Amino acid sequence: MAESPSRAPSRTGIFTPFEWMLAARYLRAKRQESFISVISLFSLIGIALGVATLIIVMSVMNGFRVELLKSILGLSGHVTVQSQYGYLPGYDAMTARIRAVPGVTMAAPIIDGQVMASQNGANAGVVVHGIRREDLARIKLLVEKLSPGALNDYGDGETVIIGNGLANKLSIPRGGSITLISPKGDATPFGTTPRIKSYRVAGTFHIGNILYDNNYVYMPLSEAQLYFDTGDAVTGIETMVGQPEDDIRMLPALSKAAGAPVRLVTWQQVNGTILNALDVESATMFLILSLIILVAALNIVSGLIMLVKDKSSDIAILRTMGATRGAMMRVFLISGASIGVAGTVLGLVLGIAFVSSIEEIRQGLSHLTGRTLFDPAVYFLSRMPAQLDPGQVIAVVVMALVLTFLATLYPSWRAARLDPVEALRYE
Repeated sequence: MAESPSRAPSRTGIFTPFEWMLAARYLRAKRQESFISVISLFSLIGIALGVATLIIVMSVMNGFRVELLKSILGLSGHVTVQSQYGYLPGYDAMTARIRAVPGVTMAAPIIDGQVMASQNGANAGVVVHGIRREDLARIKLLVEKLSPGALNDYGDGETVIIGNGLANKLSIPRGGSITLISPKGDATPFGTTPRIKSYRVAGTFHIGNILYDNNYVYMPLSEAQLYFDTGDAVTGIETMVGQPEDDIRMLPALSKAAGAPVRLVTWQQVNGTILNALDVESATMFLILSLIILVAALNIVSGLIMLVKDKSSDIAILRTMGATRGAMMRVFLISGASIGVAGTVLGLVLGIAFVSSIEEIRQGLSHLTGRTLFDPAVYFLSRMPAQLDPGQVIAVVVMALVLTFLATLYPSWRAARLDPVEALRYE
């Protein structure tokens, strides 16, 4: 009895075990096909190195940004209230009003000035930061990095606290003295003479950022007023808020609390050049290093095209035996995607492992080469920072997988379009 015409022939599903088996066999090297497998191996290594390099570089730049902002936001005010007409009088009452603003965690009157530090025949330009002892004690990041007893000896007298980098440069021990020279001195009939005064070093601090360790001097506020001749006034009120990233929305409330014509300077304005440079550098490095993955993906294209050409007779025979064009396309999709996935996973593992031990690796390479890698004098940090950002890692992995998948489309399409008759004509 004849079969009913309504019954359709059975169809196999997509990505069947047969397709996986055939793709795996094509990826395994035979003696006459070793060149194609070598190209596939180099493609896998290229993708792995590209993914690992991107993760490492982006993590280092992210860590550098985090550490830099941590030291900046932990030491300097998030918003500085300054007078529009020079020095700021009546600062105690203004400071009390600013402290009462919701979201403000600290407000302290300060005096900032640039002077020359000199001792033991060495000189260095420094920033003098005049601040009261009780306000200095509220800066947790600094207090944690002070030498023992430094805060106790820091009072209203002629004492200062300096960075350990500056102390080493001028060869000043704790309890020693440092001479500060200000160009804004006393007026005499012969012109303005520099103001020169020596101070006892009560202690040092080590933040790990040479921008502060080599250039900052903390001085009691009353002594700073005498040294800079500001009278009963300050240069500004340093304000810290609970959420530094949202300090812009607090500016109207801070301006209202000041109760006088003032100028508000945010930490973004002071460090805008550094932040913009970091953002531009991060985006540029991501784009440049992505080319490594792109080159590896192009190697997959060339390797698969050669594989399709080499296996053209096999493809033709399989087509005559009933294999569909879709099945042939999926076989080569699996072959190329396998290289991409394996390379991406390998690069992910290598990148995470490298980032977790990057400081030890840096020290080892510095010891082997005899050169200082990641010079603190250039990068402002005493150790190489690295911090994995899950969002960045996911972006790198997704980009690598997408590029390698796209690289398999054209060779797979060529395999599916292969005409069995033409492929077998000269066999």
